[in-house]
Amino acid sequence: MNLLALETSTEACSVALIAGDASFVRSEIAPRRHAELLLPMCEAVLAEAGIRRRQLDAIAVGRGPGAFTGVRLAISAAQGIALALDRPVIPVSSLAALALEAPADARSILAVIDARMGEIYAGTFHRRGDGLVEAIGVETVGPADRLVVPPGHAWDIVGTGWDTHAAAIRARLDRESRSARGLCYPQAVAVARLAVPLLADGHGLLAEQALPVYLRDKVAFTTSERESVHGQAAR
Repeated sequence: MNLLALETSTEACSVALIAGDASFVRSEIAPRRHAELLLPMCEAVLAEAGIRRRQLDAIAVGRGPGAFTGVRLAISAAQGIALALDRPVIPVSSLAALALEAPADARSILAVIDARMGEIYAGTFHRRGDGLVEAIGVETVGPADRLVVPPGHAWDIVGTGWDTHAAAIRARLDRESRSARGLCYPQAVAVARLAVPLLADGHGLLAEQALPVYLRDKVAFTTSERESVHGQAAR
């Protein structure tokens, strides 16, 4: 199986190619440079593997949630490649991909991405025996101090939401976390790992059916809201 994966939902821009038993990866923390880097990264991993585009079996993509522009970029690129090649697309949760960055022995994983505007994207996951993850509940977006997670878990926490809202997240847990790693981003190689069994089970989509997941429709404060936030910060 030759599977190309794209992930640009956060500050990290990454591409991965699984070709048989081998993996080829490019990843860079590059805010605002994703559009510049993404397709050259695709060409780089294909060249390293000695694989032509026509030899790809499917395109996997981090579907969000995350930065609107980044999520749209990855989905659009995946759709374009898939349409040109007549290949299926496998959308994968960016929060699930982030959860794979937790320690290998983590069983209950809380993945949190800084959503700006005082909010976080959050998802809870269980690590299966095969090392992959499955969702425990629905993915959410909202203020960190209103985060709701299932009780009774000692969470391993990953993601930039921890960097920006650690105190608020900690206050929402009913027990101490096992570990917390804030400087952590979803990666295309994790998207690829999660996509492989989905493709094998026939869950590939037509390119036009692969849609982004934003969790919220709003990307910025209104002028009055910005003034209100700034006024509160000044007090």
